[in-house]
Amino acid sequence: MTSKALADLRSRRWFDATDMRGFAHRQRIQQMGLRREDVLERPIVAIINTWSDLSPCHAHLRERAESIKRGVLMAGGMPFELPALSLGEVMVKPTTMLYRNFLAMEVEELLRSLPVDGVVLLAGCDKTTPGTLMGAISTDLPTLFCPAGGMLSDRYLKQGEPARVVGAGTHTRMFWDEYQAGAICDNEWVNLEAKMTRSPGTCNVMGTASTMVSMVEALGLALPGATAIPAMDSAHVRMATACGERIVHMIWEDLKPSRLLTRGSFLNAVAAQMALGGSTNAAVHVMALARRAGVALNLDDLDAMARRVPVLANLFPSGDRLMEDFHYAGGLPALLNRIRAHLNLDELTVTGQRLGEAIAGRESLDDEVIRPLDRPVSEAGALAVLRGNLAPEGAVMKTSAASPRYFHHVGKALVFDNPAEMMARCADPELDCDENTVLVLRNAGPVGAPGMPEWGGLPIPKKLLARGVRDLVRLSDARMSGTHYGSCVLHISPESAVGGPLALVQTGDLIELNLPERRLQLRVDDAELARRRAAWQPPVSPYRRGYIKLYQEHVTQAHEGCDFDFLQDAIPSTEPTIF
Repeated sequence: MTSKALADLRSRRWFDATDMRGFAHRQRIQQMGLRREDVLERPIVAIINTWSDLSPCHAHLRERAESIKRGVLMAGGMPFELPALSLGEVMVKPTTMLYRNFLAMEVEELLRSLPVDGVVLLAGCDKTTPGTLMGAISTDLPTLFCPAGGMLSDRYLKQGEPARVVGAGTHTRMFWDEYQAGAICDNEWVNLEAKMTRSPGTCNVMGTASTMVSMVEALGLALPGATAIPAMDSAHVRMATACGERIVHMIWEDLKPSRLLTRGSFLNAVAAQMALGGSTNAAVHVMALARRAGVALNLDDLDAMARRVPVLANLFPSGDRLMEDFHYAGGLPALLNRIRAHLNLDELTVTGQRLGEAIAGRESLDDEVIRPLDRPVSEAGALAVLRGNLAPEGAVMKTSAASPRYFHHVGKALVFDNPAEMMARCADPELDCDENTVLVLRNAGPVGAPGMPEWGGLPIPKKLLARGVRDLVRLSDARMSGTHYGSCVLHISPESAVGGPLALVQTGDLIELNLPERRLQLRVDDAELARRRAAWQPPVSPYRRGYIKLYQEHVTQAHEGCDFDFLQDAIPSTEPTIF
């Protein structure tokens, strides 16, 4: 194994020089009350912290940063906490996805420009995980991911009914549909608002946050078992300290992302996604991560894995349990051990062990939460990649959370051009629709929205909710929250705003969804589509300056990861300019 000597540390370029700049660097460190030897005789560890007062998922991360610092010091390193853009999923408008690449750029530039030898990434809410990792992969310094952890579960008690365990995200949508349908009164709705989210931490279902941190663990970039520990569990504090200790050893071992991230490790992450029944958002993020690492990966790889690996994690929205249950059942190591036949077990992890060693002997402690291979949660698999004249570059569908009645469906399109129009019309009791209608939302992709918001869980029209309808086929070039459920086809690529076929759909057109054949087809002849294309005009963007203008000019399409075109390569950017 490669190892580093003290003289080889990157931080020595700042602090060991005998010229005036070296003097100034050491001088300023001592200005903060530190000793000269603190930076000359120890590796320097950055702690990238995405804490914010307006990010409830990360409200505890200031305390966890202190635990990481303790671990770094115990192992002989020197920690420095660096704040980074906090992307709290709930509060950021229009979508955190618009700023994922901003966070990735910030992390890359923080690590490139400052005297650090390795980094612990402290994150967990949906876009903070891929965002921080994208930046760290591009700098290729020893990197360890410390997940924020899920919030505590709640109990829903209603007179005359058994208690129900509830969490954030999925249950919010379920209760909202019941409230819209008149099954929940105003007082009960207010009470639910006040008690469903009981602690700091990420959504405690298998939404995007839980999916992405689990995939990071499967990639080998987090400590085994770390990602399922609840945020408020004392084990979470101890895990953070262990991260601080381990990163120092990783620096000496020169254990960088480029040594861990291979096609095999990415396929391990995809296998974990499928066994978890994970978020469709992962289909975008894993492409971006792979491209940053220079690893070949595409949507067909995801579809192939979904056909092989069954959904074994009985977690909302595909199942009926929560992340606390998953932790008690053995967490990701137990799940990975159960699907070990589908894994590349020789891939290296941050522990210095191979994946096979890291998960050896980790058995499920609850077969209702981590199901056996012969008793999956869903026979349909976690994900399907669809193609056809509506999605030449692909679209995705979370099959494990969809209604089997719609797996092969033909219906008339009802088209919306923006969310405001959609919400207003879906509230209209006279809307012309029924349970066979296919709802279509366009102008919601990376360029069109911009930022590809989570608008893909299109609302069920109120008149249909009143009839008891709880699902419809819904299509868009948007994303959908990982906590959502239903027969939603997402990430249609290329998107409508750049001239994708979705731009040509008209209300009343017949659309065919054929899940077994992985087909999404607009039943309109080629001549008519050509006529519509000739008349189509691209939407005019109102953005003329700043980051959003940059975003619209350089963001790639969903099947390519929605990264910036000028950042998708595997060239490390750690060389600072020192004068």
